Amino acid sequence: MTTQHEKAAAFRALHERPGVFIIPNAWDAGSAKLLASLGFEALATTSLGLANALGRIDGTGAVSRQELLANCALVSQATSLPVSADLENCYADEPRAAARMIALAAQAGVAGGSIEDTTGDEAKPIYDFGLAVERVQAAAEAARALPLPFVLTARADNLMHGRRDLDDTIRRLQAFEKAGADVLYAPGLRDLAAIRAVTSAVRKPVNVVMSTADPALTAAQLAEAGVKRISVGGALSRLAFAAVLEAAQEMKQQGGFTWMSSTMPTAEVKRIFKG
Repeated sequence: MTTQHEKAAAFRALHERPGVFIIPNAWDAGSAKLLASLGFEALATTSLGLANALGRIDGTGAVSRQELLANCALVSQATSLPVSADLENCYADEPRAAARMIALAAQAGVAGGSIEDTTGDEAKPIYDFGLAVERVQAAAEAARALPLPFVLTARADNLMHGRRDLDDTIRRLQAFEKAGADVLYAPGLRDLAAIRAVTSAVRKPVNVVMSTADPALTAAQLAEAGVKRISVGGALSRLAFAAVLEAAQEMKQQGGFTWMSSTMPTAEVKRIFKG
């Protein structure tokens, strides 16, 4: 039996050892068990994957805090692997209110989690610099107050909202580092040049999400560029939806069922879930 403290310690150790590691994003207990069966050393949740599973649009606030935390608990309990939670903007603007989400996530069983500078307001999608830093500092203080080595990831979302200002993104990540974040993350980095610009500007481990990066990049190339952690966001969930869509289109448009030959055997599913 692996305790939550042991999971958190193992997760922190992954960020401290040499080399890069891949942390795929699960959206439910079944996807978590499947990924764990392949030998990955840690998992992350995905707000997009959860929204997809609930039939809602990610980023609109359609997934409640309670639903997100319940999903964290389900994914955390599904395997013995440490889980890092996508906590979005921590469901609050004010720093101390946002920081309370860190403790709630830890209570749900995760080993780490993220805070981002997305506001959820389309008119002003990114928090002002000062407030964004205060939010990370409050979250870092909340993480350090926990009885486990919780790994806090701070996320700068400029690039995801059309602000193609890499200098400002780096400025934010540097400030988040000073504010106490353990891992730094800027979704939207596309190429090795931009990735190197980020990794060379900070000292803390950097996460790169491949759902917005050049898919031709390899883990070896990212490691050489200074990346410590590689995630995939909601891409696996979207891949699953794509497979279902293709099968459903064949049924509806052709009355065909050739997709049956590509399904996972029931015995294999049972083996994974039993493990």
